[in-house]
Amino acid sequence: MLGVVENHSLPRTAAFFDLDKTVIAKSSTLTFSKSFYRGGLINRRAALRTAYAQFVFLAGRADHEQMERMRKYLSALCRGWNVQQVKEIVAETLHDLIDPIIYDEAASLIEEHHTAGRDVVIVSTSGAEVVEPIGELLGADRVVATRMVVEDGVFTGEVEYYAYGPTKAEAIAELAESEGYDLSRCYAYSDSVTDLPMLESVGHPHTVNPDRALRREAAARGWPVLSFNRPVRLKQRRPSLSMPPRPVLAVAAAVGAAAATAGLLWYTNRRRALYARI
Repeated sequence: MLGVVENHSLPRTAAFFDLDKTVIAKSSTLTFSKSFYRGGLINRRAALRTAYAQFVFLAGRADHEQMERMRKYLSALCRGWNVQQVKEIVAETLHDLIDPIIYDEAASLIEEHHTAGRDVVIVSTSGAEVVEPIGELLGADRVVATRMVVEDGVFTGEVEYYAYGPTKAEAIAELAESEGYDLSRCYAYSDSVTDLPMLESVGHPHTVNPDRALRREAAARGWPVLSFNRPVRLKQRRPSLSMPPRPVLAVAAAVGAAAATAGLLWYTNRRRALYARI
């Protein structure tokens, strides 16, 4: 357990959660590929390619270059998609696809943070049209996610804001400023070394099923390493742990393409430094 309910005369606090492989067992974006195929948004070849990308992601074999190619591919793939149709497909299939892959341990942590009086914020590299409904399903208070440029109701294929690496930490800092969070008393959870800036920005960082590089960092810094391995439908959890729906506020992070580029440069340099020590 995380402790007693907070004294609300103190500054507010929050718990920041990465989504993919931290709260849910798969990639949130790639999980919807079959639904997008059935909805006519992608063809069979694209569906098979995203299925392979999901396999690589789950196997932990996706290095930075592969992840960047995947991002570019998915951005180009959604060019011309009707935004409202995407939202409808996600809404229709959300419970069937996402509910079964939510980690029981993560759901319990979210409840414990709420009980302690902390806001829960999902901070994900996946697209907002996917992450926001998942955040609502999880009972999160706010969501930070990648946003695509939309013109005349369709995606242009360009990225407006890329929630990745340092840009996640920047969004958290902006939230702390606007919401009055004391980051030294906040919590953060992630599985990936790319989220080091997010973890470093709070007083209570935790790693969840960490990749090799992040596990080494956790050992060096004395950070807790959590193991989540029980995906379960929310309705199948104990009644005392059921999570009522909460309105989710999407955070419009004022970070542009320059910040996203800085994030990619940071990761490349960080990766070289980490593996130089291996």
